[in-house]
Amino acid sequence: MAANNFFEINKRLDMDGFLIFCYWSRICHLTRATQYMNLRVCEIFKSIQGESSYAGLPFAIVRLTGCNLRCSYCDTRYAWDEGAEMGLNEVAQRIMSLNTKHILLTGGEPLLQSGSIELVTRLSEYAYVVLVETNGSMDISVLPNKVIAIVDIKCPASGQNHMMYWDNLTRLRPTDEVKFVVTDRFDYEWAREICQEKLIGSCKEILMAPVFGSLAPREIAEWILLDDLEVRLQLQLHKYIWPEAMRGV
Repeated sequence: MAANNFFEINKRLDMDGFLIFCYWSRICHLTRATQYMNLRVCEIFKSIQGESSYAGLPFAIVRLTGCNLRCSYCDTRYAWDEGAEMGLNEVAQRIMSLNTKHILLTGGEPLLQSGSIELVTRLSEYAYVVLVETNGSMDISVLPNKVIAIVDIKCPASGQNHMMYWDNLTRLRPTDEVKFVVTDRFDYEWAREICQEKLIGSCKEILMAPVFGSLAPREIAEWILLDDLEVRLQLQLHKYIWPEAMRGV
C-alpha cells in the first residue's frame, strides 16, 4: 500500500466520528508468532446482516471453509470445501477495506480453524463489533469476552442435534445470542422446552427462525404468541432482499 493511501485510510471517519482504520497497522501486522498463520477462506464480502439481533446493519462477512456438521437444510454447502488459503494479514486487510464497524465470522464452522480465534481477538481490541456465528458443536469459551457468540442449537429435523456441545448453555455471556432453526411443529416444541427450562435470562437474545421455504413465518409467529414465549422471531432478511441462492450477499 502506498504511504499516501495509508494515511488517507487512517483519517477516515464513520458517521459516529470513530476512526475506523486508525489501528490498521497494528491489526494487520500481527505478532511474530502469528503473522504466518493461515485461514482457509470461502468468501469475504459486505452485505446487510440477515440474522441475529443485528439484522439490517451493514457487515463485513468472512465465511470460512469447512464444517463438521451436515444439516438437512444447510444453505451454504459450498462452504464445506470451497475456499483458498489466506494469511491473517491479508484477511484483516480485506475486512478493513470494506469500511464497516461490524464484522461477522461464519462458515461452515469457523471455530474449527485455530487462526479464527487470533483474528477475532485482534479485531475486537479496536473499534469493531465482532460476531462469531457457530453451529453449537464447538466450545465457545475459547472466544474473548469482547466477541459476541451467535450459537446455534440444532433441532431434531436438522439431523445434527446429537452433535451439540451442551456445556455451551452454561458458558453463554450477557452479550451472546442463541438461535434455533425450526423445520416443523416438533422442532418448535423441542426448542420451546429448552428455552423455558434452560435459556430464559441466560443470554442477550433467543432467536427462532423458520427454515426458509419449509415453515411459513406466520405459522411459527402464531405458535410463539400462543405460548407467550419470550423469543425473537428471526427471518433471514437477506433472502427477502436477494435471490435465495445468490452468493456474496
